[in-house]
Amino acid sequence: MNNEHKEFMRAAIQLSKQGMENNEGGPFGCVIVKDGKIVGQGNNRVTSTNDPTAHAEVVAIRAACKNLNDFQLTGCIVYTSCEPCPMCLGAIYWARPEKIFFACSREDAAAIDFDDDFLYKEIPLPIEDRQIETSQLLRDEAQVVFDKWGAKDDKVEY
Repeated sequence: MNNEHKEFMRAAIQLSKQGMENNEGGPFGCVIVKDGKIVGQGNNRVTSTNDPTAHAEVVAIRAACKNLNDFQLTGCIVYTSCEPCPMCLGAIYWARPEKIFFACSREDAAAIDFDDDFLYKEIPLPIEDRQIETSQLLRDEAQVVFDKWGAKDDKVEY
């Protein structure tokens, strides 16, 4: 592993430490790099912002996309202090970076009571077997909008 990758991971780890010490949220940090430069960074801010989506990776993705003026992270590398949870992994995949590096594993996170395993188990379950009751409603009305999107000539695809 080259030293540049290690330095960027150390930056993510430092953000995790800083955010934890500032009581902004859990001990998680992330930097996003393009062409050898950090273009976005973040630490977990769930508890300080009352935002359950303010995980380090999501905060960093938002910053990087704003700085790059793009909704995708083409050519970027994500360095995160912990293996991404399902939400963050989904956000990373939607952003389409080139590569992901992580430090601690999801098992390491579970050992300090950040157990995402229940989410990994919920995702493949049939809707009717999930812990949060979920029901489909007004599909016909929503499908009209989807059909218009499908026919829209000036849409920006992603």
